[in-house]
Amino acid sequence: MNSLTTRDPGLINIGYTQYGSQFHAKTRALEKALVKAFPSTTLHYPNGPISLRPSDIPGYSLSADPNGSGDEIEAFGWWRRKDGTPIYDGIEKGLARVAETIKTEGPFDGAIGFSQGGALAAMVAALLENDRKRSFDVLCATDGEKIPYPTSFQHANGDIIQPPLKFAIVYSGFAAPLEKYEGFYNPKIKTPILHFLGSLDTVVDEKRGNQLIAVCESSEKRIIIHPGGHFVPSQKPWLDATVSFVKDGLSGASKGDKRMEQSAEAMDMPF
Repeated sequence: MNSLTTRDPGLINIGYTQYGSQFHAKTRALEKALVKAFPSTTLHYPNGPISLRPSDIPGYSLSADPNGSGDEIEAFGWWRRKDGTPIYDGIEKGLARVAETIKTEGPFDGAIGFSQGGALAAMVAALLENDRKRSFDVLCATDGEKIPYPTSFQHANGDIIQPPLKFAIVYSGFAAPLEKYEGFYNPKIKTPILHFLGSLDTVVDEKRGNQLIAVCESSEKRIIIHPGGHFVPSQKPWLDATVSFVKDGLSGASKGDKRMEQSAEAMDMPF
């Protein structure tokens, strides 16, 4: 992947519970800010492969969904919790769908994810890092219950499907809770990640968000808490912070952490 001096970023955007086109529609303000800063930006919105039930979606109300009918709703994700447990049923399919998008539409400079898609964006960033496969292999050799490195992220010759991401942006993200998924987080994720947490988020609360932050290197100053709930904030202060972070990521700025902290502290609250 090329640097900022040769082209603007290519981004993969990973939502949750909706088609990629619907996530696209709900993040128009973010897209507009990115395209204004980087006119040749390309954004790609894959569809989640797992059909969800109402019970899979925290806070879902059937009466609020005119397209829903009983247990049949138009909602899609990247995995489902198996029988209410922390086991991610179908995660291999979710990862394979992202890998397919990388192969056919990438390579990408960064990933943007929301909610379950935010958790997945962090996983994808980890999988593309140098020597991550070796870490998975070592962990699996000592514990056969751990998830192996996904074959979908390798070419037939064993090479990883693209170079490491330059950055990721995670809104209301979280870490997989079981040791089964340790390979994603041990060693810590090195890819620079900007974390957005909603102070009123009741779906992914601060504790769950902090669990992901804890497994990312140098993430203490890459955290922005917005005064809202479980959504991608669209007010100018948050969009400006995102654009600033992307610029640092593309240029490989070594002082990105400090600048991010300063810009967050200087923001005027949108309400």
